[in-house]
Amino acid sequence: MKIQILPLVTGAQKATGLTVIIDVFRAFSLEAYMYASGAKKVIPVKTVEDALALKEKNPSYILVGERKGIKVEGFDYGNSPSEFVGVDLSGKTLIHTTSAGVLGLASAVNASQIVTGALVNAKATAKYILEQKSRGCINCTNGMGRKDRDRRGCLMCRLSKGSIRKIVRLMTYTKEWIF
Repeated sequence: MKIQILPLVTGAQKATGLTVIIDVFRAFSLEAYMYASGAKKVIPVKTVEDALALKEKNPSYILVGERKGIKVEGFDYGNSPSEFVGVDLSGKTLIHTTSAGVLGLASAVNASQIVTGALVNAKATAKYILEQKSRGCINCTNGMGRKDRDRRGCLMCRLSKGSIRKIVRLMTYTKEWIF
């Protein structure tokens, strides 16, 4: 398995093959919680304007998103999983936009498959990637800071099946690994 690390939205735009878009803060943890709460579909969109246009065509859809960490004015929810505690989303369609993770997800136009990565789904994400046995790209949409490196390291640890040698290599800023 060959994996490339491509940072930020520009990296998502370059990603090909099986692509994992990682948001270490909230976006993809939230999407996991929305599906766990019964959501039928979550539609990622790049911009607030795209979200509002889609909502206008589909008034029953729920608007979820943030800009600079703040709930977008006029949206039903922000981007925090805590806002969805006890919320029944059975059969609902949600429109989701964020300034990092979802933007990266919507920007991965050259990927053949896209998987979201968050701490809440790291085990399932790693399992899925290993089952595919293909080339892939890991994209950290929030940059290459410590939290992003830690999150990427968590996923890489699962992919390398705990090999200390591989984990040490994967926790560095190296751009490409082969398993």
